[in-house]
Amino acid sequence: MILTKLLSDTPRSAILIGVCFAILLILPWLHLMPEASPFYLSAYWITLIGKIMALAMVALALDLVWGYAGILSLGHGLYFALGGYAFGMYLTRETAGDALPDFMRFLSWTEMPWYWAGTQNFWWAMALVVLVPGVIAFIFGFFAFRSKIKGVYFSIITQAMVYAAALLFFRNETGFGGNNGFTGFTTLLGYDITAASTRALLCFVTAVALLLSYMGLRYLMNQPYGRVLGAIRDSENRLQYLGYRTLWYKLSAWVLSAVIAGVAGALYVPQVGIINPSEMNPVNSIEMAVWVATGGRGKLIGAILGTGVVNSVKTYFTVAYPEFWLLILGGLFVVVTLFLPNGIMGLFDRFKKEKQ
Repeated sequence: MILTKLLSDTPRSAILIGVCFAILLILPWLHLMPEASPFYLSAYWITLIGKIMALAMVALALDLVWGYAGILSLGHGLYFALGGYAFGMYLTRETAGDALPDFMRFLSWTEMPWYWAGTQNFWWAMALVVLVPGVIAFIFGFFAFRSKIKGVYFSIITQAMVYAAALLFFRNETGFGGNNGFTGFTTLLGYDITAASTRALLCFVTAVALLLSYMGLRYLMNQPYGRVLGAIRDSENRLQYLGYRTLWYKLSAWVLSAVIAGVAGALYVPQVGIINPSEMNPVNSIEMAVWVATGGRGKLIGAILGTGVVNSVKTYFTVAYPEFWLLILGGLFVVVTLFLPNGIMGLFDRFKKEKQ
């Protein structure tokens, strides 16, 4: 009786979202089934699903600052890559054992840089995954928001920042593998990283992280904090006139967004097996904005949906017509802007209104 009442009081959309997340939590374990089973998922599909879920977390992070606070970032690829590099350092150290990583020996280095200290410890690496993007986001956000940089100027600065970081990480002397970055990972916490059980567990952990991120942000946005962010988006000057210190609201949202993006990067790296400066390509950060816009910003679930749709299309076209993918991406952004200002979720909302 209690379950029946709960379901009857729950909107159909919430039930559908719950079913979709339940499927995402189940899918990784299909990789452990016998290959002859009709439900078996190959390593290719498990990696692809895990990769898209990690990218969906970045879209959620961007939706927090763009969809709710009205702050368009074209540099979130930086925080994603920093989280990936932080965890990649741990994976590289575990692969190398007591020796120096291969790229350091190739460059004839005799000792490890000071900022690599402790990266052989899993928990310290996880702390770096959170701290590095968070601290950099705090420093950048504090000065940018205090200077009242807004709109397109803020977006351009974020894009310039991620481009500058990419140039820095491309240099061999910075100690992050240069152009090649980190790759060739063999173990994670002592387990074979290519084993079916490890792949399934990584994909499952990514699904759990995506679920927790969505539920946490949804709860937060339904609190007064979320309403203040919405008010900042709609009329920051009026909110300041009422006595709110909008700097700290924007800064806290920006730092939280960067941390979520960093965790997503850490989950992404062991599944795809590589992290290099190409993840800081400004085009990647623009793509993240396209995911959110396609799904519908300010909806959270729209960011996840948009990431799934765009990356599914990308997976097909980058294989079938790789030379046209960027044109298709640009065309998609134009179509969404002109004809779907509220994204795919806007279509659902319009359909519900027509039904009523």
